Amino acid sequence: MMGRQTGDQSQLFYLFNLERRIPAGHHLRRLNSIVTLVLADLRAKLAPFYSEIGRPSIDPELMIRMLIIGYCYGIRFERRLCEEVELHLAYRWFCRLGLDDKVPDHSTFSINRHGRFRGSDIFRHVFEAVVRACMDAGVVKGEGFAVDASVMEADASRCHGKAPDEIDWSVPERQTRTAAEFLAGLDDEDPDADRKPPKVISPSDPCSAWTAKANKRVQFGYGLNYLIDIENAVIVDAEATPARTYDEVAATKTMIERTDERLGLKSSRLAADTAYGTGKFLGWLIGAGITPQIPVWDRSTREDGTFSRADFTFDKERNVYVCPTGKLLTTTGSVGTDHVLRYLASKRDCETCPLKPQCCPKTPSRKVTRDINEDARDYARALMGTPEFDKSRDERKKVEMRFAHLKTHHRFERMRGLSGARDEFHLAAIVQNLKTLAKHLWRPPPTMQVACLA
Repeated sequence: MMGRQTGDQSQLFYLFNLERRIPAGHHLRRLNSIVTLVLADLRAKLAPFYSEIGRPSIDPELMIRMLIIGYCYGIRFERRLCEEVELHLAYRWFCRLGLDDKVPDHSTFSINRHGRFRGSDIFRHVFEAVVRACMDAGVVKGEGFAVDASVMEADASRCHGKAPDEIDWSVPERQTRTAAEFLAGLDDEDPDADRKPPKVISPSDPCSAWTAKANKRVQFGYGLNYLIDIENAVIVDAEATPARTYDEVAATKTMIERTDERLGLKSSRLAADTAYGTGKFLGWLIGAGITPQIPVWDRSTREDGTFSRADFTFDKERNVYVCPTGKLLTTTGSVGTDHVLRYLASKRDCETCPLKPQCCPKTPSRKVTRDINEDARDYARALMGTPEFDKSRDERKKVEMRFAHLKTHHRFERMRGLSGARDEFHLAAIVQNLKTLAKHLWRPPPTMQVACLA
């Protein structure tokens, strides 16, 4: 017989306990105990940024818990987040709100994000607390790290890019928060940094980079840099940069040094893709005692069929290259701005050489360049093809899985400003690590399998 719903919503009084309405195995129950631990010193950290007098503010722990819910369930907009917490019982329970407690207004988040939260670097503080909780639980081993970067689209129109000298930053409408951050970054930039100035910047978000890395479509974007522990893919550091390869490699150095300094984690090896296989970075890794399991970035192979650098033999004792016919290529020892030494053959030797059409058909003599960190590149080449290198190539895919999960399940989209992107990346890494830790701590026991004997 077909039933009929007989519930009565006009009942005035209910015997209701919010604690009992949340299932024991609910995802937020697992996260709650961890979040309570990592936010234990939150008020002490933020105390200098609050006045001792005046009207009490919204509890900062409540806002952090609401943001965790938003990033955990892909609720990207703060206005909608407040509406969801207002209506969802599990969200109210996680935020420690009763049925009649008022949910903060959405504008409260913007005020705190651009104010005391950013000034205190609180998201970074919470992120490191979560990583320490993972270390205490044995989820982080510290034996091997992997690094990679993914492009996140900036909240800037790709149709309105301009050359840097075309923009007048003194105009009042250009004096935005992101513009001030961009100009401050120019003042603090290292004058010795070998980076090229951008050809195109966005007037609305000048910190972002003009890139075609994501989906082969030219756009403004930021680089999300993750340094993960290979064992369980725990994110041990995250950094926001403009979406440029140079900045991503520089961010890796920052993350490795910061992880060692703040968390006491120093890996013995690093897995990465070819973008990180420059001689300068490989030399830095070896100097730091880290084995580079990274393919070497090599552009010496020629496509016109003439001899490549690999066809020349380097004599380390004499510091010369020997060509296929036995002639020497020498160097003056001066290093160019591109950090390479240039080895030149004698013009007299090349003019009478029978292999000149295969070597330097368009120039009087042959020139071969050698990176000042070529020894580090040779060391990295020797590691390629070993079982350990092949294993690391599979392990570094864990970073890409983090990015895919972020874009697919957390709806990670457009960023605005470098500081804003940094806050977003830290919050995303916090939630991803919380999920990993909760999964590790509440792993179901293995099922017993009974073998049937014939």
